[in-house]
Amino acid sequence: MKTTRIALLLSLIWASILAWRTLEGQAPPAHRIPDSVVRQGTLSFDAKATAGDFIGTTTRVTGEMKGGDLTDVRGWVEAPVRTLTTGNGRRDRDLNKSMESDEYPVIRFELTGVNADTVLHGRFSIHGVTREVTIPASVTFGTGSLRVRGTTPLNLKDYRIGGLSKALGMLKMHPEIMVHFDLVFGARPSPSATRRASSPASYTELPGLAVDRRHIAP
Repeated sequence: MKTTRIALLLSLIWASILAWRTLEGQAPPAHRIPDSVVRQGTLSFDAKATAGDFIGTTTRVTGEMKGGDLTDVRGWVEAPVRTLTTGNGRRDRDLNKSMESDEYPVIRFELTGVNADTVLHGRFSIHGVTREVTIPASVTFGTGSLRVRGTTPLNLKDYRIGGLSKALGMLKMHPEIMVHFDLVFGARPSPSATRRASSPASYTELPGLAVDRRHIAP
C-alpha cells in the first residue's frame, strides 16, 4: 500500500512538471486591437519659468486608430491649441500668441509604428513643423476599450516657437517641457447615439427633478 501511494505521488509530481513545461513554452495570447476612436483623453505639459512652474492641459482630444496586431496599429491624435489652459488667463493668451494658434490651430501626432515593447514611433506636427519622435508608452486593455499613456520630452525651439522671454529677459519660460498623454480608445459611437447627443433636449435633468425647458420663459 505504501509503495502504491509513493508511486501515485511521483506520478502526480511528474504530471505537474510536464504541464508547467507545456505552459511555459506557450506565448501569452495576443491582443488584436479593433478599429477605434478616442472616447476620452487628456493632453498636458509641464513647464518651468522664472515666475514659477506651471502645467498646461486640455481634454479636447480627438483621434482614430486603425487596428490589427499591436505592431500593425496606425492612427492619429490631435488637440486644438486654443483649448490648452494653464490656470492663468494672461499666460494662456501669451501661449496662443507664441504658438500662433490662428495660423497653426492644432497639435497633431501621427502614429507610424509600434514595436513589441509598446514604444510608439510617429510624427509630431506643431506650429507648422513636423518632426519624427519615439515615445515609450503603456497599453492597458479593458472591456471594449484600450488605454494608452505616455510621457516624452519636447523642446519648443525644435518647433520654432518663440516669444518665451519677456520684460528684457526677466520673465522667461524654459523651452524644454515634458508632454503627457492619457487616451482611452473605444468603438466609434453609432450614428443614432451621435444624433441623440447633439440634438437639443426638451428636459434638463437635475437630481430628482426634471425641468421642462419648453415651459421656461426666456
